[in-house]
Amino acid sequence: MGSDALKIGACNLGRAIEGGSIDPVELTEQFFSVIDEHPFATSIYARLTKKRARAEAKSARHRARSGLRRSVLDGVPISWKDVFDTAGEPTESGSKILHNRIPDRDAEVLRRATLLGAICLGKTHQSELAFSGLGLNPMTATPPCINDHDAVAGGSSSGAAASVAFHLAAAAVGSDTGGSVRIPAAWNDLVGLKTTHGALPIGGVVPLCPKFDTVGPLAASVEDATALYAIMSGRSQSPSLEGDTVKGRRFLIIDECLNQISSQPREAFRRACETLGQAGATFEVCSMAALVRAQSLAACLYCVEAYGHWKDSIEAHGHLMFAPIRERFETGLGYSGVDYVTAWQELVQIRSEYLASINGFDAVLIPTCLVMPPKTSALLADAKFYAQQNLLTLTNTRIGNLMEVPALTLPSGTPSAGVMVLGRPREEMRLLRLGRAIERVMLDR
Repeated sequence: MGSDALKIGACNLGRAIEGGSIDPVELTEQFFSVIDEHPFATSIYARLTKKRARAEAKSARHRARSGLRRSVLDGVPISWKDVFDTAGEPTESGSKILHNRIPDRDAEVLRRATLLGAICLGKTHQSELAFSGLGLNPMTATPPCINDHDAVAGGSSSGAAASVAFHLAAAAVGSDTGGSVRIPAAWNDLVGLKTTHGALPIGGVVPLCPKFDTVGPLAASVEDATALYAIMSGRSQSPSLEGDTVKGRRFLIIDECLNQISSQPREAFRRACETLGQAGATFEVCSMAALVRAQSLAACLYCVEAYGHWKDSIEAHGHLMFAPIRERFETGLGYSGVDYVTAWQELVQIRSEYLASINGFDAVLIPTCLVMPPKTSALLADAKFYAQQNLLTLTNTRIGNLMEVPALTLPSGTPSAGVMVLGRPREEMRLLRLGRAIERVMLDR
């Protein structure tokens, strides 16, 4: 089996296993062979789980030969961000303060995916404790962007995205608290789904801000992302994506989400809207001041919860952390309990206003990210530039988390410039079907 087989996508690999043309054991060994020889392997993978993967592959082979496959992804090798507990293997969330932390059971979403046949290839590098949208991590490793190897891959699920983009995994699973699935997916020309908070369980996921933490797939296509979302939901059958169309769809574009945008993502978004318009979609641009208010609350909401959770570890071992990450956590010290409670009360009201504002539209459509992937060296050299780029990177994606809605980033056709579609709470499948329709139009242009 040639290495080109690793590039056909997760569901296509699953169908080839079903048809008997690909063997799960041989497929897994091929992935390991390519990873072992890849120049960026140690920058992408924190560790490989070879013993586990080989055992899972043998079981998948037996099921395939017996006609007992459990899902379309049965026998397909997947990578997992190092935020997901893996029984008997270190799970360190990209931080030296969690060195050699070894859980005794799998995270719930990993357990479900394993029961439905997915093979765990290994654990991928990430931003430290998942608290940055850039993917820069000088304490462990910084994965490269597929389109510029001197630039960061986006975070915090940086290695997850790189593993798929460089064809070192068929698909990947990441977490998203403020954009951590969608930013690296966008910068590496992938599909990334941020799920509604609570749609997938976060048990066994190293926490950052549990009130915002979510789990989501990164994949080469909407179909692959849907299949991965399905097995993490415990469903053996991947829902159909057929029947939706772009024609007649009404999209809301939020004017504030175009502020401070750089030229390449702006032009990519313009061209995407033009393409969708030619396919029959319509657009309305509106201002939404409530989102500006919500963004202003983010530092309090995120940093207070994050520091509250990690306070003892940071106070004891903060010297082991990348300084900008530690300082971001410590921002939480600047707010009172009253500030935090008041911010949450205001956010709940803003969420209600937001949902009322999008009534009558099929989805919100905005650029995934305002900027292109910055150079790793520039981020390391200038702390102010790092902070500025991190804020700009998270500005649009964080809306999905603050408003508690699912969000899907799709490749625009311009390298490292994604287009993001935001739906309504708990309507992941509706969003994925619409995403598949958009994907078709983008691919056909």
